[in-house]
Amino acid sequence: ETSTGRNLNHHHGNFQGRSYECMSDCSDMSSYLSRCHSCRVESGCFMVYDRTNYMGNQYFMRRGEYSDYMSMIGWSGGIRSCRMIPMHRGSYRMRIYERENFGGQMYELMDDCDNIMDRYRMNDCMSCNVMDGHWLMYEQPQFRGRMMYLRPGEYRSFRDMGWSGMKFMSMRRITDMC
Repeated sequence: ETSTGRNLNHHHGNFQGRSYECMSDCSDMSSYLSRCHSCRVESGCFMVYDRTNYMGNQYFMRRGEYSDYMSMIGWSGGIRSCRMIPMHRGSYRMRIYERENFGGQMYELMDDCDNIMDRYRMNDCMSCNVMDGHWLMYEQPQFRGRMMYLRPGEYRSFRDMGWSGMKFMSMRRITDMC
């Protein structure tokens, strides 16, 4: 096992069977493992996805063992792709917008927000611009429910990204605690 670098080991359930070590993004795990039902994050932070090409449900993993995360997060098909989250040192800045294409109310965040309704009287967030840092957006207040990983860039429409019918109600910075 490697102690340097950032890596994620994928296994069949409860660390049984074949394994695959990831040290960077992997858009399709099926070429290495037919199924992945447990994993160990030895260093760094990763986003794992239940579909290939970083699509579908997402789950944030930091250093630790996830022997039966399938039942913990309610996935039945296993990890299909994963993305390494790079370390970020410095400021965090994101603008959230009420409507698609940066329309409606706009608020700038530089720290975590556990409830956009309470803080900004904003009942929907449909687009955003991440200027600095890496962020997680959650469908429920208090950083609960399904999540989406955002790195620096413009996100003009969450609906067009496959998140139709889902509202994001809280946002958290991914700090270098990984």
